[in-house]
Amino acid sequence: MTTVIETQVQYNNTYMMSATESYMTQEDDWDRDLLLDPAWEKQQRKTFTAWCNSHLRKAGTQIENIEEDFRNGLKLMLLLEVISGERLPKPDKGKMRFHKIANVNKALDYISSKGVKLVSIGAEEIVDGNVKMTLGMIWTIILRFAIQDISVEETSAKEGLLLWCQRKTAPYRNVNVQNFHISWKDGLALCALIHRHRPDLIDYSKLRKDDPIGNLNTAFEVAEKYLDIPKMLDAEDIVNTPKPDEKAIMTYVSCFYHAFAGAEQAETAANRICKVLAVNQENERLMEEYEKLASELLEWIRRTIPWLENRVAEQTMRAMQQKLEDFRDYRRVHKPPRVQEKCQLEINFNTLQTKLRLSNRPAFMPSEGKMVSDIANAWKGLEQVEKGYEEWLLTEIRRLERLDHLAEKFKQKCGLHESWTTGKEHLLSQKDYETASLMEIRALMRKHEAFESDLAAHQDRVEQIAAIAQELNELDYHDAASVNTRCQGICDQWDNLGTLTQKRRDALERVEKLWETIDQLYLEFAKRAAPFNNWMDGAMEDLQDMFIVHSIEEIQSLITAHDQFKATLPEADKERIAIMGIQNEITKIAQTYGIKLVGVNPYTVLSPQDITNKWEAVSTDTQSSQLVIYLTSGCMKRLRCVFLICRPLQVKQLVPLRDQMLQEEVARQQANERLRRSFAAQANIIGPWIQTKMEEIGHVSVDIAGSLEEQMNNLKQYEQNIINYKSNIDKLEGDHQLIQEALIFDNKHTNYTMEHIRVGWEQLLTTIARTINEVENQILTRDAKGISQEQLNEFRASFNHFDRGEVEFARIMTLVDPNNTGVVTFQAFIDFMTRETAETDTAEQVMASFKILASDKPYITMEELRRELPPEQAEYCISRMTKYVGPEAAPGALDYISFSSALYGESDL
Repeated sequence: MTTVIETQVQYNNTYMMSATESYMTQEDDWDRDLLLDPAWEKQQRKTFTAWCNSHLRKAGTQIENIEEDFRNGLKLMLLLEVISGERLPKPDKGKMRFHKIANVNKALDYISSKGVKLVSIGAEEIVDGNVKMTLGMIWTIILRFAIQDISVEETSAKEGLLLWCQRKTAPYRNVNVQNFHISWKDGLALCALIHRHRPDLIDYSKLRKDDPIGNLNTAFEVAEKYLDIPKMLDAEDIVNTPKPDEKAIMTYVSCFYHAFAGAEQAETAANRICKVLAVNQENERLMEEYEKLASELLEWIRRTIPWLENRVAEQTMRAMQQKLEDFRDYRRVHKPPRVQEKCQLEINFNTLQTKLRLSNRPAFMPSEGKMVSDIANAWKGLEQVEKGYEEWLLTEIRRLERLDHLAEKFKQKCGLHESWTTGKEHLLSQKDYETASLMEIRALMRKHEAFESDLAAHQDRVEQIAAIAQELNELDYHDAASVNTRCQGICDQWDNLGTLTQKRRDALERVEKLWETIDQLYLEFAKRAAPFNNWMDGAMEDLQDMFIVHSIEEIQSLITAHDQFKATLPEADKERIAIMGIQNEITKIAQTYGIKLVGVNPYTVLSPQDITNKWEAVSTDTQSSQLVIYLTSGCMKRLRCVFLICRPLQVKQLVPLRDQMLQEEVARQQANERLRRSFAAQANIIGPWIQTKMEEIGHVSVDIAGSLEEQMNNLKQYEQNIINYKSNIDKLEGDHQLIQEALIFDNKHTNYTMEHIRVGWEQLLTTIARTINEVENQILTRDAKGISQEQLNEFRASFNHFDRGEVEFARIMTLVDPNNTGVVTFQAFIDFMTRETAETDTAEQVMASFKILASDKPYITMEELRRELPPEQAEYCISRMTKYVGPEAAPGALDYISFSSALYGESDL
């Protein structure tokens, strides 16, 4: 809305100012007495005449006597046409009084049409040559066309002109402009104005305050010669008058304002361009920094994923555990800095987008593949591969643990079997029956039957060896070739033993038909001694068998089985006594009937002493008996219990030894349970703590109570508390490492895994950093847009309760949610509100500024840029502006229009 300012002027009780014009209300003493002062009237005559001539000369004319030359109204109308640039009605050409009055009225009507209300000034007074009325009219014209439109820092007219003078002369010594009369008497203020804009015209350092006439004449002469400002005052009149005429001084000084207005405009334009270019340069720096950081992070992800995707298993437990340690080192040392980089990258991106929005620039679009979403997807892929790699490592360690256990068990059983089969082929190949006696034949037959029984009893062990070998092959054992070779040798030998056994039986049966006598007692002894001996071998094997457990329940099951075995010992002792009773019967019969027993039992290789010795002790001469137990209830350890047999190791000694080993395993499983409970106790505290902090941070970010600085302080305190809590995470990591080293794979005491805690911790660090960045961006927006805390609170309230019409709502949503995600952040809402309520530089404004520097040309030269702009900004423009190809282009002409449009991401206007 345009406001019409009415200026009421009255001379000699006829000039009055409207209360709306503050610069007029200060001159109550000017209306009568002062204009009657001859000195002031003289100054006004000279100043107003010179001012009128400075404009009339553009039309090729001038005035000599201000009250006479305007009487016919013709030059008055011409003056108004020159200073306004508008055509007035055609003047009357007659020389009669009424013609003159008509012309003056046309001029006065035009003045009134410009919002100036003339009071008590009539055409008759001007036609009659009333000097006071004429001077009053000219002053009204000067006020309206030379002073009223001056505007400086929200002040206008007289106050604006005074403020402009104060701003320009502030740095100069001996100059203190407070008014338009005595502040100008020494001439230094005028010289300072000239020197401020044209330092090449006046050497201000040589001026003296005690030479006012010299200073004034210097200013008058330089202004007339170089600035095209006519001399409107006399130095002597100003110096010799106690209070120079304010109207005359204001009129003269206003000429300087208009003379330097072009320079002021150019300076303002240059400042605007410098500001815009500085913002653009900073934005480009941030873009380059984002691109560099994004490239480095993506390259690290690209290099890391193949390492995590490598699933080539190692052949030994030590090598796989080293892989697990390398992975932990990656988690502890290499990944955390990259988590911070990813978080910082998102913060930098959000800050850059905020600055671009604040400066009315288009949003930053990173290079292909480097969007924040691209980095997030790459990071997600990294974490998926990372999780799969950890699961694979633990699976492989379990597999190798199982393989080592099976391999040792295979070797043990193979050793026992090979020890048993030693010499058996040679024995079966003998033809001792060809020269044996009847008793010896029968003994050999029974002996062979006992061997067959023993052979059948060993069939289960051979099947076990084959089953273990097959499982080792299925689990891809690294030394499967040697296992297969040994297993095949055992199987081939077993087949050969079966063949030889059958051949010997056939031979003995043929010979047996030739003999009829048999000793039933020897046969009974052989039949009962062989199974009992085999049972003892089996018992020894079971007592020395290896076991692998993962829990207290499993070891308890083994203890129960062992107790059951011990319960069978009394029955076995009865069998032993019965077998020894047979031998005692044989001895008794021999003694009774005088039979001389020579040699050993012909039906078995076992003697009563063998049974007794094996029952009482298992003797291996002086060799060592080695018992290997694999304990895998956490990490794989070996406990080798080596007993140097200096005396027979009794079965009754093996039983308590087995008890001891089982109890030790119980203790280890209890230790594992303590590890589980320790981890669970910490995880059940840390997990909820992380969730609580996430919720508290969310509440702080949406709370409208308090200033942004208070919110920032609260968030900083949260951040410090989170950093201080890191030691708890590290301690939990240490316990988790102990659990992994113990190969504990389940924990019924907590639902939290270390992976859950790690992900929550990283999300917490990212959330607090992102929330702090959002508040920083809000502070940046507030300071850049001049938004008060109350306005921010109002924006927040509007954001929390948003309700608009459908059409308006659709328009707003395209601005605050351009990607149509269905989510509007508070930062986006602030950006929208500041765009709606604040003004920013636009491409058109920058173009207009360049146009001023280019003197209204459609192009600008490198010389003009280097002259008007600082070196850095000038070279920045030159390096980016394209060559101007329009009409009348000068050599080296540059296209500032396309450049301005490109700054704001627009097409050429």
